[in-house]
Amino acid sequence: MCRPSDIVSPSIVVESELDDFDADQRLLAMSGVSLVIFTSVGCASCRFAREQLPRLDLNVDRLCWIDAGNNGGVVERYQVFYLPALFVVRDGEFFGALKSRLTRTELNEAVGQALSRIAEELP
Repeated sequence: MCRPSDIVSPSIVVESELDDFDADQRLLAMSGVSLVIFTSVGCASCRFAREQLPRLDLNVDRLCWIDAGNNGGVVERYQVFYLPALFVVRDGEFFGALKSRLTRTELNEAVGQALSRIAEELP
């Protein structure tokens, strides 16, 4: 018989759920590289991202998930126009949006390119 305590998460990175109330505070306080991902329940690509990204060997310290449908304030600040939308934050500094296919190689390349940009304040 399988109990919830017997199930081990396949994730190889730390995952966090952020919302309108805590996203800014938590991102400012987190050290290391965070991949911030906006998703929605009704989006097939978002479901794929939720399933696959935690399993990839990404050059990030954590994945930060934000439900775009329930967090309009942070969606507006980050100017999210499509889903899933991915952004890079390192040590509380914003390095912009990623435009990449959801594969390990392409995401790691995109994260590296983003981190070579000049950092900005969080939106």
